[in-house]
Amino acid sequence: MPKTLPLVTIPTPSLRVRSVEVDPAVIGTPDFQLFLDDLIQTMFDDNGVGIASPQVGRNDRIFVVDEKSGPRVIINPEVTATTKSLVESEEGCLSVPGVYGIVERFKKVHVTGLDRHGRKMAFDARGFMAIVYQHEYDHLNGVLFIDKAIRMTKGGNSVRV
Repeated sequence: MPKTLPLVTIPTPSLRVRSVEVDPAVIGTPDFQLFLDDLIQTMFDDNGVGIASPQVGRNDRIFVVDEKSGPRVIINPEVTATTKSLVESEEGCLSVPGVYGIVERFKKVHVTGLDRHGRKMAFDARGFMAIVYQHEYDHLNGVLFIDKAIRMTKGGNSVRV
């Protein structure tokens, strides 16, 4: 049965550390699969649209995003811009409670990595989903949205990711 994991919030030092690659040999293990279920449960219970493993104190290169079709797990992701066009978005974060800001992100990105079963995946994301993927990817590199914010806001239109 999945459980909700405690969130790590600033100023916890581990949020500023680059996460390590996951060994593909561990992906199919029961303990790893249970962690993925717990990570998904935590995202939903805390009303996030995405969550990265450093946000629950585990510095592995894993994040989950709530797609329309359900949660998508991405292990050892790479997120690269596919356009030079930028969009401003208001962001918040489960690990930076009560703080919001405007961040410039690429409008479209290409995402590669492994799914929860260790299979290779690649896809493009645009608009709001591109923003979410970039936000979660930053977590894996020890970067928070507040590091990129061009101005802080009161959080009227943001979604916590």
